[in-house]
Amino acid sequence: MNTRDWHGHATVRAAALVGCTALVLSLTGATAQAGGRDLGREVLAAQDGWAAQGTGTTGGSAADTAHVHTVTTWEEFKAALKDGGDAPKIIRVKGMIDAVAQGCGAFEAEGYDFQQYLADYDPAVWGHDTPVSGEQEDLRDASADNQGKAIRVSVPSNTTIVGVGRNSGILGGSLQIKGVHNVILRNLTIEAPIDCFPQWDPTDDNKTGAWNSEYDGVVLYGSTHVWVDHNTLTDGRHPDSSLPKYFGKVYQQHDGLLDIVRGANYVTVSWNSFEDHDKTMLIGNSDSAAADDAGKLKVTLHHNRFEGIVERAPRVRFGQVDSYNNHFVVTKDQPFGYVFGIGIESRLHATDNAFSLAKGVSAAKILKKWKEAPLTAENNWVNGRLTDLIAVHNAEIPEETLQSGAGWRPTLRTRVHSPRAVPWLVDHRAGAGRLR
Repeated sequence: MNTRDWHGHATVRAAALVGCTALVLSLTGATAQAGGRDLGREVLAAQDGWAAQGTGTTGGSAADTAHVHTVTTWEEFKAALKDGGDAPKIIRVKGMIDAVAQGCGAFEAEGYDFQQYLADYDPAVWGHDTPVSGEQEDLRDASADNQGKAIRVSVPSNTTIVGVGRNSGILGGSLQIKGVHNVILRNLTIEAPIDCFPQWDPTDDNKTGAWNSEYDGVVLYGSTHVWVDHNTLTDGRHPDSSLPKYFGKVYQQHDGLLDIVRGANYVTVSWNSFEDHDKTMLIGNSDSAAADDAGKLKVTLHHNRFEGIVERAPRVRFGQVDSYNNHFVVTKDQPFGYVFGIGIESRLHATDNAFSLAKGVSAAKILKKWKEAPLTAENNWVNGRLTDLIAVHNAEIPEETLQSGAGWRPTLRTRVHSPRAVPWLVDHRAGAGRLR
């Protein structure tokens, strides 16, 4: 174990120098002994990140027996969410439930024809100067509205949603945690929604055009005290590499995996696995949202694993974000942009993380500057070596010089592990199915 003071120096106990063996044995034993526990009744531990602030986060742990549901279908899941309003509730998801089992065709408005859509808005016909409009765009929009109504669900306050066993979760649904309080998501595999009806915007991407999609896997919008723990969030069966191209651009059918926006606050994201996705996590979705976001978007990210992620892990605006003990893996030949996006008025505090970068991927690309904002980045290890992320970035990308010193120090942390132990620890403990 690594105990740290807040000047960035570390005192490593002699036992840790022997390796991770003792740590691994103790954690494995603890996990095995947890087999009989009721995950739905568990609450966030004291001091465990920003979601522990003040009243803490208890979700639906106080639910009476009438508000404990086990669901196996999307319709049952939607009914359970509505039952009892904001009364504490526990929803146990058993197996993989599919929000789009009927297929995209079920959402098509009468008269919508994708081939006609392509013919009408081909840049050779429509050009790149104005957004698309007309009958087929109206029908596409109506089809998209049908899908949105079917796959978006609102999660009420005082709710715990937990997967049963090792292989339970949601395919193609979008969990909207909007304007509520005290929610827990645990032990779920969440496959990112596929947008059946992306919109062609010919004016996007410097007037070369782009396909734009809707639907995040999970979105926190104006909500407080949310704990997202031990889930796997992924593109799953529909990776971007499988998507076709039209008009020379990828027919993008994914948006975010987990977005935290519009005044959301006091959030802990722990022990999750984020896999094979492009735009992974926004914390703050607009430079113009200061009225909603200033002083909020307080988020802790710890012991998460990110692999096959192109960018936004996360991209931060406004928020005080604490990222520690995460493992970021960039594999050979995968698309890669950056890990941490530094946006307007953000105050990122990123320490004690581990990065495993494929040969040829520079550590300078871990950070990406969007707007002037200072950050703290200390005791981070890249491919087994202590690395000053800010110094490396500034040396290789001087046109994006970053300033050191976020101006705050996290106090809501529990156990901080040595970044040398993080790859093994997180790779074996993060994600759905790792709690029992």
